[in-house]
Amino acid sequence: MKLGVFTVLFSEMNLEEMLDHVKAKGIDTVEIGSGGFVGDAHCKPIELLADNKKLEAFKQAFEKRNIKISALSCHGNPLHPNKEVAKDFHDKFVATVKLANKLNIDTVVTFSGCPGESEHSKNPVWITCPWPTDFSNVVEWQWREKVIPYWKEQNELLKQHHVRVAIEPHPGFVVYNNETAIRLRKECGGQIGVNFDPSHYFWQGMNPAQSIKQIGDALYHFHAKDTQIEPRNTELNGVLDTKSYKDIANRSWVFRTVGYGHDEQVWRDIISALQVIGYDGAISIEHEDGLMSIDEGFSKAVVFLKDMLIDEGAKELWWA
Repeated sequence: MKLGVFTVLFSEMNLEEMLDHVKAKGIDTVEIGSGGFVGDAHCKPIELLADNKKLEAFKQAFEKRNIKISALSCHGNPLHPNKEVAKDFHDKFVATVKLANKLNIDTVVTFSGCPGESEHSKNPVWITCPWPTDFSNVVEWQWREKVIPYWKEQNELLKQHHVRVAIEPHPGFVVYNNETAIRLRKECGGQIGVNFDPSHYFWQGMNPAQSIKQIGDALYHFHAKDTQIEPRNTELNGVLDTKSYKDIANRSWVFRTVGYGHDEQVWRDIISALQVIGYDGAISIEHEDGLMSIDEGFSKAVVFLKDMLIDEGAKELWWA
């Protein structure tokens, strides 16, 4: 495993400034945003695919610094009921897959998406309970009419371009936990796996280390981000919380830099679980901590995680 960073943190910097900055921190693996919710400050796939000179300059920026790209990420909602919105997310996903193929990058990260409740919806509808039965009917319709047909088609696209997609389980989308992630892969194909982000598992009450072991070799990429649960607010209001992420004092939970939501042992268990399943990809630091500056959160995450990652050579047992 290699310590990396999701570089949308540094969208204010240009590509070369960003790469120099992370290299100075001892990081030589990066996840690059390529559109959708995370933006495309450092990578515009449609432009790069249309211009070989720009594409070559992009590649050289990484090669001359000996920095590897772990994944291209275009988090979006290609199942959005607004057809124009859905098409924009879809087109950026397709362009990202084609660019990944040209760059010999094997992984693209995104969300599963979430449709509306019918063909007449204007906004996505995410269901959190089975009753009244209207809710169960909506979930069944979403998967049958929208989710499965779309991702079956994308699985074929991914095969064609020798790329795999790491779907990030995230509340608000149809894939939000292990069960839904495994269902999507089973229904739609093996090019579809998981981008595992413990922060979304923590607040839903799941155990990330055990969840990692269940996903196994379908875990294609990993985000290092934490969540702090606020006990009093959770005890009063539960974990379903629609207040702004900026309203830190009143929320039931907030995203934190690794080590500031759960202690070192919890994170060592997570890293160990990744080793158990044979994951050898990036531990990609993601920063959404409202109590720390970007650089402070990034720097603290690097220090916290660095000694947890074991060199592949160190795995040899002396008695083996």
